[in-house]
Amino acid sequence: MDTMTFLNEITLRYPDAISFAPGRPYEGDFGVTDIADLTDAYVGYLRQSGRSEEQIRTALFQYGATAGQIRELVADMLRKDEEIDVPAESLVVTVGCQEALLLVLRALCHGPDDVLLVDSPCYVGVTGAASLLDIPVAPVASTPYGVSRTALRETVERLTAQGRRPRALYVVPDCSNPTGASMPTQNRVDLLETARSLGLLLLEDNPYGLFSSRRRPTLKALDRRQQVIYLGSFAKTAFPGARIGYVVADQRVRKTDGTGLLADEIAKLKSMVTVNTPSVSQAVVAGLLVTEGGSLRRRNETAARHYQDTMRRVRNTLAHEFPPAQRSALGVHWNDPDGGFFLTVDVPFPADESALSTSAQEYGVMWTPMRFFHLDGGGDRQMRLSCSYVTTAEAETGATRLARFIKESV
Repeated sequence: MDTMTFLNEITLRYPDAISFAPGRPYEGDFGVTDIADLTDAYVGYLRQSGRSEEQIRTALFQYGATAGQIRELVADMLRKDEEIDVPAESLVVTVGCQEALLLVLRALCHGPDDVLLVDSPCYVGVTGAASLLDIPVAPVASTPYGVSRTALRETVERLTAQGRRPRALYVVPDCSNPTGASMPTQNRVDLLETARSLGLLLLEDNPYGLFSSRRRPTLKALDRRQQVIYLGSFAKTAFPGARIGYVVADQRVRKTDGTGLLADEIAKLKSMVTVNTPSVSQAVVAGLLVTEGGSLRRRNETAARHYQDTMRRVRNTLAHEFPPAQRSALGVHWNDPDGGFFLTVDVPFPADESALSTSAQEYGVMWTPMRFFHLDGGGDRQMRLSCSYVTTAEAETGATRLARFIKESV
C-alpha cells in the first residue's frame, strides 16, 4: 500500500515525465461514445433473447444477482478465447480482479496456520489483499520460465514441517507482472503435476494472455482435476473504467447439506462485501462481447501489436544506447518478453525511490523499482518498465532518457 501511494505521488509531482510506471492499457483507441453504443448492444441482445422491457429495465437499474448477470457470456468467451470449458454456474463476476482475489483468499484461508504461496517477484495486489486479510504469504523463487518447482516443493515441505498449511500458489503464467516472463507449455504441465502431488491449488491470474505474440494454453485449459482457480479481468481486454473481473471456481466443496461449488461460497462472501457487481458496468462489457461475437481475441490484436511495438522500440533504443561490449562492462541487461505490458532492466546501482525521484526530476522519465515486488529482499538493482501506456514516439524518447540516466548514475 505504501508502494502504490509513493508511485501515485511521484506521478502527480512530475506530470511531464514520460512514465514507464503505470500498468495501464493504451487509451488512444477509446471512444467517448463507445459506452452508450455498447449498452445499446446489450439491450438489443436482451430483447432478442425474449426479455420484456420491464425485465430489461430491472437488469440495468436494479441490484442484480450476486454472482453476476453476464456469466453465460463470460463462459462463452472463455470457451472461444482460452478453450476453458466450464459451466456458467462456476463463475462469479466481480468488481475488478482485485475483488476476485480478495474473495478467493478469504474463501481459502480462514485458519491461523493457512499460508498463501506466491511466485516471487509478485504482483503487489495479491500480497496487499493477503495483508488486509492477515493471511501470511510465503515467496517461492522464480526462474525466467516461471516458478521453480524445486523451490515450490521445498517451501511446501518446510511449511508443513512447521505445522502450517500451504493452501494455494498464486501465479501469472502469461506475460507476468512484474517481470514480463511467460511460462512454456511443458512447464505448465509440470507445475500442474507438482501441485497435484503436493495437494496444492493454483490461483492463475491472466490479465495479459491475449497480448502475447505466442499463444499457449492456460493452466485452467490444461486442468483436468479442478486444481486451478482462474482469475480474469476485462480491465486490459476491454477498459479498466468498467471495473469488471471474474473468477472461475469449479471446485467441489463440502457443505452442511452435501457438496457444492466453490463459486457459490465465493458469491456468499461477495454478498457481504459489494452485494453485487454494478449492473451498468456488466451491461457495457456484455455489449462488447455481443458486438464481437463472444470473443475478444481478434478485437485485441491491434492493442497487442501496439504493446509489442512500443516494447520493441524500447529494447531497440536501449540496444542502440548500450552496444554489447558496453552493456557487458556496465552490467546493464534486459529481458525479452513475447508480449504483455512489462519488461525488466538490470542496472549497476540501487534502483530505489531516491533513484526514481532523480530520474523523474532531472531526466524526465519514470519507472518502477523491482524491489517493490519482492518479498525476499531481491530486485534492488532492477527496474520494471511498462510499455503499455506510452505512444511509440514516447517509447523511444523515454528509453533514450532512461539510458542517459543509467549512464550518468554509474
